[in-house]
Amino acid sequence: MKKIVALISIALIGLTAKAQEVNQGLKGAWFATSQFGYQQTKTADVKNTSLSVLPIVGTFVTPSVAVGAGFGYINIKADSDKGTAAKTDLIVIEPLARKYWNVAGSLYFFGQLAAPVITGKEKQSDLKVTQYGLSLSGGFDYFVTKNFSVEFSYDLANFTSTTLDPKTGEKTTVTNFGLAHVASVDPFYNSALGGSRPNLTSPLSFGFKFIF
Repeated sequence: MKKIVALISIALIGLTAKAQEVNQGLKGAWFATSQFGYQQTKTADVKNTSLSVLPIVGTFVTPSVAVGAGFGYINIKADSDKGTAAKTDLIVIEPLARKYWNVAGSLYFFGQLAAPVITGKEKQSDLKVTQYGLSLSGGFDYFVTKNFSVEFSYDLANFTSTTLDPKTGEKTTVTNFGLAHVASVDPFYNSALGGSRPNLTSPLSFGFKFIF
């Protein structure tokens, strides 16, 4: 029993030492990660598909605070038996900041505040889309080594303001605020984009991060 307790103690000391090493060594370090999202829904003969890719690069300004930015792409498409009803290509720019707290050993909890800017056009109707937003999320980051971690995050709240500018007609601005990704959707906004919202934030996110 004493040997088991001793081994457990050594393991815990090792994890704590590694966590301290990772934490203290993060200031000035850079990281690279990427977020991928895919969603598909089908109503009657209409299939809505949303695909997003967002590479992110950032740096730790202190051992527990990181800032960065993502630059990516979102594709939203509505297909039916009659062909493609709507196809929207969007560019995403997302500055962000994170704060880390050590939970135990190499496991950290973080809070993230991001301000995505999304812009693009729906090709079929030539509808211009511009969105500004704020997103608050929380998650866990486990450092497998000091240069590699696995992270899981959950959307807590988001605010978006979207302007739809059709080729003919008046502009429409839609404002949404949601807790835990629950937000109302304006019917015109929803149908104009083929039944999908050009919202970068997703309820769940999982990824790998490289630190160098």
